[in-house]
Amino acid sequence: MEANIELNLRPISDDKPLIIAGPCSAETEEQVLETARELAQYGIKYFRAGIWKPRTKPGGFEGVGAKGLPWLAKVKEETGMKVCTEVAKREHVLQALEAGVDMFWIGARTSANPFAMQEVADAFKEGGKDVPVLIKNPVNPDLELWIGAIQRLYNAGINRIGAIHRGFSAYGKHLYRNLPQWHIPIELRRRIPNLPILSDPSHIGGKRELIAPLSQEAFDMGFDGLIIESHCDPDSAWSDKAQQVSPDVLNFILNTIALRDTACTTESITLLRQQIDRIDNELLEVLNKRMRISREIGQYKKEHSIPVVQTGRYGDIMNSRVKAATEMGMSADFMKALLSAIHEESVRIQIEIFNKH
Repeated sequence: MEANIELNLRPISDDKPLIIAGPCSAETEEQVLETARELAQYGIKYFRAGIWKPRTKPGGFEGVGAKGLPWLAKVKEETGMKVCTEVAKREHVLQALEAGVDMFWIGARTSANPFAMQEVADAFKEGGKDVPVLIKNPVNPDLELWIGAIQRLYNAGINRIGAIHRGFSAYGKHLYRNLPQWHIPIELRRRIPNLPILSDPSHIGGKRELIAPLSQEAFDMGFDGLIIESHCDPDSAWSDKAQQVSPDVLNFILNTIALRDTACTTESITLLRQQIDRIDNELLEVLNKRMRISREIGQYKKEHSIPVVQTGRYGDIMNSRVKAATEMGMSADFMKALLSAIHEESVRIQIEIFNKH
């Protein structure tokens, strides 16, 4: 087990919990100000908006760029809120610092790229201002890459650092847009105990109806805050409209979340059951992926006239998996029964493919 990492961090905010809200993208000055006014009315103190928007494919809305920075300045002037935006390059950092942006976050694509992270870290050092910076987890479930991004910022002299858990990308259809894999931020908390961690239920869920339960789950596990996408007219948003909520809905969600006065201990039966529920969901996701591959194998066997059941292959799998399970402390009989059930379902799927005309 890796040793804890000692970073001399300062608080990123006095607000506990820290709630950051605002639209996925700054679209127009009117949209930014209207959303900010509504959020401020409900007591939100930190306003977020994407000025530069890295898109997966070309052709999508990639943000208004630097011309949106004065809109954030107007939000500060009119509402008194602190403003936050994402940066991915040196010029982003320097332009946003010059415009008086109060808090920054670094996106999942940037945190996954050590070259980009170093460029951003050097830019903050060059800018010379004491600002808090939040780092989203990389798109892939790589804890060391996440920690490396944090350390690059810290080594550049930034000591007001927090993390954002936005889930991890996965191929295929899933309940969530990005799989939570809660054990990874939990391990990050163990490795860097004084690191504030926020949850991003908008990007984890990808659907506005999942924001409330994901937010509650994050607070139940002791997260320090939330960053949630909120738009004055979500259904008309230029990007990620399905995962944005209106300010009044956000207010309702925040008022229904139960905050714990004291952190639950690991002996708490409630917390342990929540961990079981999360792991069961992860097991279902993995089994779904396995059965999808079984379908692809079944199609290949059909096209090449290969028998569905290959006894030698099944025997090798059974022996190697049972051996690995027993070395982990699990029962050989349990693993044999589990593998047998999985194999039977895979065979059923492949026979079904063979019988299709």
